[in-house]
Amino acid sequence: MSILQAIVLGVLEGLAEFLPISSTAHLLIASEILKVADSEFTKTFISSLRLGAIMSVALVYFYTIIKNRSLILKMAAAFLPTAIIGLAAYGLIRQVLMENLISISITLILGGIFIILLENYFSKRDKALKTDLKDISYKQAFLIGVFQSLAVIPGLSRSAATIMGGLYMGISRKVIVEFSFIAAIPVMIAATGYDFFRTPLEFSQNEWLVWSLGVLASFITAIAGIKFFLNYIKNNNFKIFGWYRIIIGSLVILWQLL
Repeated sequence: MSILQAIVLGVLEGLAEFLPISSTAHLLIASEILKVADSEFTKTFISSLRLGAIMSVALVYFYTIIKNRSLILKMAAAFLPTAIIGLAAYGLIRQVLMENLISISITLILGGIFIILLENYFSKRDKALKTDLKDISYKQAFLIGVFQSLAVIPGLSRSAATIMGGLYMGISRKVIVEFSFIAAIPVMIAATGYDFFRTPLEFSQNEWLVWSLGVLASFITAIAGIKFFLNYIKNNNFKIFGWYRIIIGSLVILWQLL
């Protein structure tokens, strides 16, 4: 993997991680387009790029988290089901699901359709009652973790699963988006750490440079991605992301078939 490829993938991760479009799917598709060599290093690189994104969340929400102990416990409640399902599905995800762009694209399309249908449902419902992070209950946090665990399927999107699940439970857009950001912290740290543990690699000096630049690019662009998303949801719903997923998924399937 070249330095340019690493930076491009890092930027893509940072911009896509917190949007409901599946950063993993975008990284795998981009890797194919950029002709990144398929190796254990590449798989670990793609999985660990989320470290940059999660460091950006920790920075942006540092004071919010340390000032609210109950929020830390709610993060733990959301992490529990995700950790259990993630551990159980680790081998399937890494060796099978991350290898098939067709199945990933189908998941992108189905997820897009689901987002559009849910948004149509939400538009006819009364306004949400949960308008502050502290209003989220421990039960809701756990259920959000259940929704989050569905994102072990590449192409589904952790952000999409948690946001749509939260909206369904009556949590406002801004609050569920912010909780989605925060709930990602333990999940991403654990997933990356476990990935390194299961597939320990002795990186060469060049690979460490490539990895570091990719994570740095992810960190910088993720901050911009967070700010964009928070501004966007003030006056917009998520339908555009649903249509985007359908278009991208369809184009990739056509590309693979041709």
